[in-house]
Amino acid sequence: MMGMGKQMMATMPENHKMMTMGKELAKAASATATVHTGAQLMSNIAKHPALVFGLGVLTGYLVYKYRKDIISCATKAVDAGKDFVLEQKESLADIVAETKETPDS
Repeated sequence: MMGMGKQMMATMPENHKMMTMGKELAKAASATATVHTGAQLMSNIAKHPALVFGLGVLTGYLVYKYRKDIISCATKAVDAGKDFVLEQKESLADIVAETKETPDS
C-alpha cells in the first residue's frame, strides 16, 4: 500500500504538466474559435453596406456621448505612462551611479 502512494507522488509533477498543458490547449482552442467566429461575423457585416454605415453611426454617437470619459481616461493613461518613464529613468540613473561608485576589480 505504501509503494502505491510513493508511485503516485513520483508521477504528480508529470500529471501537473499534463493538466497545465490541457488548460493551455483549451485556451488556444477557444481563442481560435473566437477569432474564426469574429472573422465570419465581420465578413457577413462587410457584405451589407447599410450595416457598416449603421455601425459607424452608432460608434460615432457613443464616442460623442462618452467623449469626456474617453478624454479623461486617455489623459490618466498618458500621465501614468509619463510617471512610469520617469521612475524608470530614476531607477536607471541610480543603477548607473552605483556601478560608478564601486571600484573596478
